[in-house]
Amino acid sequence: MSLEPKFDPKQNHLLAVLPDAAWRMWAPHLQPVELKLGQVLSESGSTLTDVYFPTTAIVSLLYVMENGSSAEIAVVGNEGVVGVSLFMGGASTPSRAVVQSAGSGVRLANRYMMVEFNKAGPVLHLLLRYTQALITQMAQTAVCNRHHSLDQQLCRWLLLSLDRLQGSELVMTQELIANMLGVRRVGVTEGALKLQKAGLISYFRGHITVLDRPGLENRTCECYRVVKTEYDRLLPALKAG
Repeated sequence: MSLEPKFDPKQNHLLAVLPDAAWRMWAPHLQPVELKLGQVLSESGSTLTDVYFPTTAIVSLLYVMENGSSAEIAVVGNEGVVGVSLFMGGASTPSRAVVQSAGSGVRLANRYMMVEFNKAGPVLHLLLRYTQALITQMAQTAVCNRHHSLDQQLCRWLLLSLDRLQGSELVMTQELIANMLGVRRVGVTEGALKLQKAGLISYFRGHITVLDRPGLENRTCECYRVVKTEYDRLLPALKAG
């Protein structure tokens, strides 16, 4: 299926820096997809058949407990790809991929991904660097959830989401944020009210608008900067994207 004109797959930064030969190989097979809020792209333990390159959407990777509770371990947006376990050799993952912020993306079937990856050339090295950055985000999220306040976690989460959006507004219910952070909804309500009273955000009926990004950066913990620095170090070509 050919890409529709309204979709620009190179809004995804990984696709934007693909070598020409790889782009020519993948472009005819990239399928445009609309990713809806709350849509599940893959379930825990399921065998992956496709990878997703978000362009304007953001996808959360969640670990789901036996009792149904969950916590976010990473976010993926226009800087990355959903489905790293497919090309890392695992084929499945214990995490669930859920659309956190609705938007668009493109889907690529496993067989086309693996042809380029197995050439052990520039595509492999690009995807391995991205995977290392993603692992850093996962590790820092675990540390943050253990050692930092909900207020700091919420600021980190907002900043990471903003980095993956073109604007300053997120459409997100408090219930979904609570599921992402693995906390009670009332905690998210209190945290959002604190940030709103401080003039950092505006929150109304699921719409979060960041009013003062530098203020959020000053209020968050070190975890946001650690993750951002590592992405910039490993994927410098993506920073201008």
